[in-house]
Amino acid sequence: MWLLMLVFVSVLSGSSFALDNGLMRTPPMGWLAWERFRCDIDCAHDPKNCISENLFMDMADRLSEDGWRELGYVYVNIDDCWSSKQRDDQGRLQADPKRFPGGIHKLARYMHDRGLKLGIYGDMGTHTCGGYPGTTLDKIQLDAQTFADWEVDMFKFDGCYSNASVQEEGYPLMSKALNATGRPIGYSCSWPAYQGGLPPKVNYTQLGQICNLWRNYGDIQDSWSSVLNIADWFFENQDVLGPAAGPGRWNDPDMVCLTGVQFVPDSIIFKLPCVLSEHF
Repeated sequence: MWLLMLVFVSVLSGSSFALDNGLMRTPPMGWLAWERFRCDIDCAHDPKNCISENLFMDMADRLSEDGWRELGYVYVNIDDCWSSKQRDDQGRLQADPKRFPGGIHKLARYMHDRGLKLGIYGDMGTHTCGGYPGTTLDKIQLDAQTFADWEVDMFKFDGCYSNASVQEEGYPLMSKALNATGRPIGYSCSWPAYQGGLPPKVNYTQLGQICNLWRNYGDIQDSWSSVLNIADWFFENQDVLGPAAGPGRWNDPDMVCLTGVQFVPDSIIFKLPCVLSEHF
């Protein structure tokens, strides 16, 4: 019965205005590290799976050489645990020097040389979810400019170690700060996921004006029950979520997991994002 619902569910484009940066008129597609590689930083003992520039260069090569780029999969996105545990002497975020010896700017150039785009992760709080330096309110403009200087193309802003009032102020401020850099940077907000995903705590009209996409619900896990749980929540709340989506502003049910979800054809996993106008 649940599978039959896929035929009837659609995502409507509402009339609210989208973030005025001209980006992501269709849902962005690419590769994201988190579900498979998490916060593995042990490059000495696990060099092929640790969060490092080599991992992201390898994924860039796969997208560009194996035909994925031509299908529209152009983003290679770093998630948590990429940075040093300390900011630099000027207060800027910096990549871990052992795992990213070339720095993020060089990695972005590697992507661009292959017709790809680089995404990066930050957190609207004192620390990221993995315990790395977060972006407090006083660091928003500095961090936005740092990402622009590195020629980053997409920014995911998580919400660990913050509260509702800080998020209410910080997510719109980051949107303005990114636009003020003059560099086109797609903006992914985790704000609604930390506020229950639904009105009245979540204002989807406002989200469409400040974010290109937003996480509504919990993290996906590598299991069919997790996929079902997320899909059920989206189907149950389509009257709210559907009108919020449209060119430049998308609901984000989290990434597509194609390995490890046992007994489920990959074709089904791929169809769900199409129904929900998802990315990745």
